[in-house]
Amino acid sequence: MTAGAGGAPAIPVPAPRPTLRAPAPGWAIEADVVVVGSGVAGLTAALRCAAAGHRTVVVTKARLDAGSTRWAQGGIAAALGEGDTPEQHRKDTLVAGAGLCDDEAVGFLVTEGPDAVRRLIGTGARFDTDSATGEILLTREGGHHRRRIAHAGGDATGAEISRALVEAVHEAGTGHTSGSAPGRPAASGAAGRGTIETIENALVLDLLTDAEGRTAGVTLHVMGEGARDGVGAVHAPAVVLATGGMGQVFSATTNPEVSTGDGVALALRAGAEVSDLEFVQFHPTVLYLGRDAEGQQPLVSEAVRGEGAHLVDAGGVRFMVGQHELAELAPRDIVAKGIMRRMREQGADHMYLDGRHFGAEMWALRFPTILAACRAHGIDPVTEPIPVAPAAHYASGGVRTDLYGRTGVPGLYACGEVACTGVHGANRLASNSLLEGLVFAERIAEDITTGATPAARPVPPAHRPSGEPLQPHAARSAIQRIMTGGAGVLRSAGSLGEAAAALEALESAAARELRENGCTAEPCVETWEATNLLLVSRFLVAAALEREETRGCHWREDRPDRDDRWRRHLIGRLSGDRELLLRTTATAALQDPADEAGTVASVTTRTAAPEESS
Repeated sequence: MTAGAGGAPAIPVPAPRPTLRAPAPGWAIEADVVVVGSGVAGLTAALRCAAAGHRTVVVTKARLDAGSTRWAQGGIAAALGEGDTPEQHRKDTLVAGAGLCDDEAVGFLVTEGPDAVRRLIGTGARFDTDSATGEILLTREGGHHRRRIAHAGGDATGAEISRALVEAVHEAGTGHTSGSAPGRPAASGAAGRGTIETIENALVLDLLTDAEGRTAGVTLHVMGEGARDGVGAVHAPAVVLATGGMGQVFSATTNPEVSTGDGVALALRAGAEVSDLEFVQFHPTVLYLGRDAEGQQPLVSEAVRGEGAHLVDAGGVRFMVGQHELAELAPRDIVAKGIMRRMREQGADHMYLDGRHFGAEMWALRFPTILAACRAHGIDPVTEPIPVAPAAHYASGGVRTDLYGRTGVPGLYACGEVACTGVHGANRLASNSLLEGLVFAERIAEDITTGATPAARPVPPAHRPSGEPLQPHAARSAIQRIMTGGAGVLRSAGSLGEAAAALEALESAAARELRENGCTAEPCVETWEATNLLLVSRFLVAAALEREETRGCHWREDRPDRDDRWRRHLIGRLSGDRELLLRTTATAALQDPADEAGTVASVTTRTAAPEESS
């Protein structure tokens, strides 16, 4: 290290981080905050930041209303009902999380949640209410001992929340850019003080950092009419990742096509940590469309069971009775495992959800979206049971954050499904996802507003690496087949080992082609997405292989019991030379300052089970 002006030590330029191979940005705009994602977490963060006077830019991969939030059927959980309390909500959350929830994070979720929902209503969200009293109607879902799920449009809660937030953003904003529109985003400062500019149809690529490693914005690709050269940059000292999940790593998922793990991959390349990626929640009741069904599958909300529908086998037997005190309303991991066990016992590829006793009127009024989806596929829930099977639904883990959404990279925040706050532990409690996005988005906006975030200038392009090898578009389906076969609901050391080897072969082949022949896949949306999917899949499989127990939604057939030596979190990061590194926390607290004592190892060097905490 050399001396700087006045004899002070000069700050070294951070070592280059891996980046996606992409053209240099051809345009740039300036902002105070850039939010990546337009679900409940992203739009709430944007609205709160703009209200505090920050020039805010929202970057979203498709339309402003096309994220995962709009697909949420059941509702949002909060202690709003008479006799319910945050403490009761907290207890249900901790039970569902199977010993790995961060208690402090859960405390903030359940105590700040009710007022956050009221502010959402103040923003314009209209929940279903009692026609006589005007009070919000509440239902139950799996894992909840009380009715505390607020819903809208019967089973269209996410769509209503998205509508209200999008309208509020349009009212607050003065700028709008779509990839299908001619031209490029406006020049520096176009967002204006305290307003929101939106850039739709834009895939975020990588984080920009300054010479001290602080956040300085993002690069992105605006998708025009067949254009492949729309790479630009938003310069900002604060970046909020709210990109949603990574369900597209599996062949069948409830997630939309845009859920390719872009935020997690960006954070890893930027040097942030991830946690709990092995805990992928498979929703128990997804409409079964056949063995070869791929892509986004219709969800049959947990609220259907909350209103009294029964899980039955082909013989009409309610197989969840006796497996858990809440039967069909047990936490999702327990119900998913119950379904899978019954399927294996009977050699079946699906079970049934029977709600025929609801009658036509209740189906039409309470679950119109589900009724329409079923009938579109030739199934009438009014007269026949619905065929269902588990499918990938929600990532309980993600980018590791503190209680204000801060990652290990200064100025980089994460909230919503892309983040791991410690709230969900090993298994998310039903309808806590929308609440988490809402609560922690507000906490992030508070931190950005009260903290002194210095303006940052990105490191010049000459100081950045040329980019990592890209996966061909065809790798996407290959990754999905590998992950579905080896890291799905049922896992084992054998299946995970095979998946890890197959994923590593894809990585090695691309690296070898670049090294030996100077060739890689053409930079475009499809290859960037495939490369992101591969990175998050490798980390997911590595963590699942490392965790040698069954806990929450991580089910190891070869390790069927819970082992409390593993009552701690697996933290992952990507080294500068793209090596996957894992370590364990010292305790079950995600924010425990003692966690640096955990084991650190390359995933190619397996570690033994952790020792008991003293």
